[in-house]
Amino acid sequence: MSDTGIDTARRSFFSTLVRKTVDFTVRVADAQVIEQETNWMRPPFALDELQFLLACTRCGACKGACPHGTITILADRRGLKVAGTPVLDLLNKACHLCAGWPCVAACEPGALKLPLREEPPEGAPEVESPPPPRLADVRIDTQTCLPHTGPECGACAHICPVPGALVWNQCKPYIVPQLCVGCALCREACIVEPKAILVQSQHKAVTEKTSLIEIAG
Repeated sequence: MSDTGIDTARRSFFSTLVRKTVDFTVRVADAQVIEQETNWMRPPFALDELQFLLACTRCGACKGACPHGTITILADRRGLKVAGTPVLDLLNKACHLCAGWPCVAACEPGALKLPLREEPPEGAPEVESPPPPRLADVRIDTQTCLPHTGPECGACAHICPVPGALVWNQCKPYIVPQLCVGCALCREACIVEPKAILVQSQHKAVTEKTSLIEIAG
């Protein structure tokens, strides 16, 4: 093989090596930030976690725009990567799925971004706002929920804003996971302590099955 052929092969080898190294590094970084994300819930229409962290300027505009005080800011103790970024405090305050999504409208950098709107078919009514995104995983603790343990209760009966997401069967409430968006309004309405409505990040179950070894593979 000529010197030119050797140089071309060498450049090709190192280019491939660099590309694979960069790809692996990005995948590991993505796995790490997703693992962190299991500890909190981002505001509505947040970008994927890695993209969100790159886009968010920590300005706090979304927090100021939330009329219900549901958005809070991560403290410095959470680490430099995420300190100052917004999260939903769904354990204490519900997301009311506000019309017009004021938190998203206030986000100038686009870390919170509504999906692109598709033009409705001719003659179909125009959709004013996209459907609410999934914010968290919510389930009922049947060990503490009053209707499940005997006494009657209807505190959360009419609070769910998503049709069919909270149903009642034989005077007992059940959450339909396929429909529930995790706004936690039912938790806010719950009258028992500790709350019978449990809320966790929707990414937790997925992340528990993921490891850096799997990413490397």
